[in-house]
Amino acid sequence: MDTGNGSMASLASQICNHIASIFSKPSIHPPALDLVVAELASIASQKGRVFLYGVGREGLMLKALCMRLAHLGLSAHFVFDMTTPPITSKDLLVASAGPGGFSTVDAICSVARSHGGRVLLLTAQPETGSSVKHANVVAYVAAQTMADDGGGEKSRTLLPMGSVYEGAMFVLFEMVVYKLGEVLGESPEAIRARHTNLE
Repeated sequence: MDTGNGSMASLASQICNHIASIFSKPSIHPPALDLVVAELASIASQKGRVFLYGVGREGLMLKALCMRLAHLGLSAHFVFDMTTPPITSKDLLVASAGPGGFSTVDAICSVARSHGGRVLLLTAQPETGSSVKHANVVAYVAAQTMADDGGGEKSRTLLPMGSVYEGAMFVLFEMVVYKLGEVLGESPEAIRARHTNLE
């Protein structure tokens, strides 16, 4: 189906505007950007490691962040990768449970805490989610997830199910990488030099 360039640009604009609006919603919670950058900067200053975990498309967004954290010089590992080391009390787990909780996220967060690791949880359900009780810090991303998408629409929505939350994660993480790079004093050349050359 040929949607045409005008239609394509219009769809892209609608999607980007919807995701951007997530970051201007009034909230009683501290800005997620500030929380995530502060936690990562603290771990970096202590030479700790960062572990990341999420399921489905949330997990894909966290894998993208994991890669960029490595480019910034942090020791970053995605949970369940073959080379993931054990978590210790010097380390941080960044996990996501957009709808509030997943059994695997709950379990991973619990294990991280039991070994002294610090847990930063991203979620759209900061008061009611099952994963919240395992977190030291909760970063609120005020976006629609599978938990509140309604599911009964007769017409198709542009960003169904958890797409708004997942898109917001991508944008948030790009802001995190930019701000964290400033905090750590990482130059574009140093970041680029850490990119793999095995492609």
